[in-house]
Amino acid sequence: MFKATPNPPEAGSTSKSAKSKAKQQDETTKRVLDHYLLPKPDKSKDDPKPGQLFTVVKGLDNECLLANLTETLASADAMVSDLAFDLEGSRRDVAQGIQQLIELSSLLANRVLDNVEPRR
Repeated sequence: MFKATPNPPEAGSTSKSAKSKAKQQDETTKRVLDHYLLPKPDKSKDDPKPGQLFTVVKGLDNECLLANLTETLASADAMVSDLAFDLEGSRRDVAQGIQQLIELSSLLANRVLDNVEPRR
């Protein structure tokens, strides 16, 4: 019996360029859908680094930051001062040197606070 239609093409006869083009289109489609349906969160430059325990809240004004710095330095000064009275000799001198550096830093922070908003 004679067939009027030709035999279907063999499975291996599909051109490689057509296969690669279809594969490219599939990959592109997947990438586009993932972009819109599975968006990745934007990484901020200020994200904490691995192992970083403490951060400072964004958006605080300079006066607030400097006021907190001054209070922190005052606390450190009080702790070192208390420690210095319990020590003797060269250890006491080291503690007093640390206390002096803290006091100097506190004076500088207070001066910056005065420059930010002069007292009335």
